[in-house]
Amino acid sequence: MNFLIVDDIHPILLEKFDNEGIPYSYQPDLSRAEAALLIPDFEGLIIRSKFQVDREFIDLAPQLKLIGRSGAGMDNIDEDYARSKGIILLPANEGNRDAVGEHMIGMLLSLMNNLNRGDKEIRHGQWRREENRGYELMGRTVALIGYGNNGQAMAKKLSGFGVKVIAYDKYKTGFSDAYATEVSMEEVVKQADIVSFHIPLTRETKGLVNEEYLFHFRKPIFFLMGARGAIVDVPSVLKYMDQGKIRGAAFDVLPIEKFPALGEQNWYQDLIQRDNVLLSPHIAGWTFESYIKLSEILADKIIDLLKSK
Repeated sequence: MNFLIVDDIHPILLEKFDNEGIPYSYQPDLSRAEAALLIPDFEGLIIRSKFQVDREFIDLAPQLKLIGRSGAGMDNIDEDYARSKGIILLPANEGNRDAVGEHMIGMLLSLMNNLNRGDKEIRHGQWRREENRGYELMGRTVALIGYGNNGQAMAKKLSGFGVKVIAYDKYKTGFSDAYATEVSMEEVVKQADIVSFHIPLTRETKGLVNEEYLFHFRKPIFFLMGARGAIVDVPSVLKYMDQGKIRGAAFDVLPIEKFPALGEQNWYQDLIQRDNVLLSPHIAGWTFESYIKLSEILADKIIDLLKSK
């Protein structure tokens, strides 16, 4: 199977392909238009997040049998249409789960203890102890929405903090383990002190976290969004922050990312002016280590699949 690789990939994938004699064309600087001209000649495609592999692109590739994504999730690929064409889809979800778990816990601890705000104030000549008094994580209930690779990794990392971890996953049952207890959504909204999202972006989850969704939480919560930005309606989060139902919010992902488009959103100025909001530029799963692991895991999956044929 001959692969077109259109994104920046760690060399370990190329080394593994070379060792197995798998042919490839590594062209990480290709634009979508340039890739569209080449893809008819390839049976495999490897991508990260460069462009959408939609119906139009797939129709240009009559020989395409496999799409591998060096990342978690397949939301930049028309999954249903690809599968209808008999194309196998392979993500590398395991590759960045530890990175996401560590990043989101870091954001949570910073929010609960006002670390970013305190640091900024000291740099500007302010020494405000009482105003920066924090909350302890120990004894709290952390609710994970979604218990796949990322949810499980975060639960495991939370195990040393003395918290109760509960998890809701619409598509799984019987998944309670040593790190989290499976509960209904009704129990999530009753018990949660912290809510962290670990679900993929699908037609069903797009815009899921809106006013109606957030209304049902019984206690003030810390809100963590490290899944996909389009899952959340940001103005709804801001509304409940104003009402005190959300004590702090951390976003590694937003519905609109990169500038200038992000700065043009009508909620952007409100969001960035709040000192109980913490933002990062979609890097929770993008560490030096995960860059290697994503490519390594994807290569191993492809090699195992090809050997099984």
